[in-house]
Amino acid sequence: MPAINYHLATVVMEPSSQPLVEDPRFLAMDACFTAFDKDGDDLLSITEFTLICRALFRNDKGHIYVVPQERLEQMFSVFDKNADGFIDREEFQFCWNHWIKTIVRPINAFLVVDVQNDFISGSLNISNCSAQQNGLEIIDPINKLINTIEFDAIFYSLDWHPSDHISFIDNIKKRPLHPDSPIDADTAQVYDTVIYAGPPPMKQRMWPRHCVQDSWGAELHKDLKVAENSIKVYKGTNPEVDSYSVFWDNKKLSDTTLNAQLKMKGTSDIYVCGLAYDVCVGATAIDAISAGYRTILIDDCCRGVDLKDIEHTKETVISSNGIIAHSKEVKAMVEGRDRRPELGYKLAMELKNSDSVLSQRNSTRRPV
Repeated sequence: MPAINYHLATVVMEPSSQPLVEDPRFLAMDACFTAFDKDGDDLLSITEFTLICRALFRNDKGHIYVVPQERLEQMFSVFDKNADGFIDREEFQFCWNHWIKTIVRPINAFLVVDVQNDFISGSLNISNCSAQQNGLEIIDPINKLINTIEFDAIFYSLDWHPSDHISFIDNIKKRPLHPDSPIDADTAQVYDTVIYAGPPPMKQRMWPRHCVQDSWGAELHKDLKVAENSIKVYKGTNPEVDSYSVFWDNKKLSDTTLNAQLKMKGTSDIYVCGLAYDVCVGATAIDAISAGYRTILIDDCCRGVDLKDIEHTKETVISSNGIIAHSKEVKAMVEGRDRRPELGYKLAMELKNSDSVLSQRNSTRRPV
């Protein structure tokens, strides 16, 4: 039996249960169903589904994660397609193929956001911002993740601004401000927010000139490992709109290549880190969640601008069914040995939406 099929069967069965071996593509799933069909009625009740969740949502240290009853019922309803109060074998096939397999064997992308010279020691050195955090500190833990974990894909994003970019404080007089702008062009300073006239009117936080295309400041830091076969994604290239997220510009007018490439690889989980925590990293993580991906923000591999904004970023990610994790936890999560219920719930909710990237990914996921 291929190892993944054996693992999929045994990971959701009681230790004493043994998967059948004649046809692993079907019988591993069938053995799992039978193992949890405690009353032998060929149906899974909410109580029996709860036992599956207890087996799924745990780590390799023996800790079982608690899933609130309300969430158990919401997830159960996704797979109880005929709403009769049970999951039959046909319904369980969908649950197995689209939910359990992904939880046990996710397809993982590692996204390193804007670890560029200007944010570490250049014109927008974040250590000079109110949080006074040192961007250099994230390079070693990021490199360790790249060296020790087999991600399915690794992406590096780069701010890549033209010289006349709208966010640069020295360009503020090149475009008219809206009459309602709280600050005029003559008094505006770095980190102030103004309103440009548009159309449409647009709020813009002002930054020092940074990450200008083909400049030293726009280069990835020399100590950051750039993995083989990794992909670079450039953002902020439109002079008329800023772009914090690696997915979209700030006005959602245009997207980058990131989402298309993630879909092509059948990605289920995105691990996000980099600079700055409360600006580009946070915007990227929130857009990843909104796009439908199971999203993990790696706390110790990020540094930010403002402490309150960093905390707000964390709260937003958690409230949206994302995870805040430490880099030491990542390997077990990538390998499916630490399975968080928040991500399982996120996946179940996405499966309700036929347009979701996670509900469509079965055709592109690797063979199991």
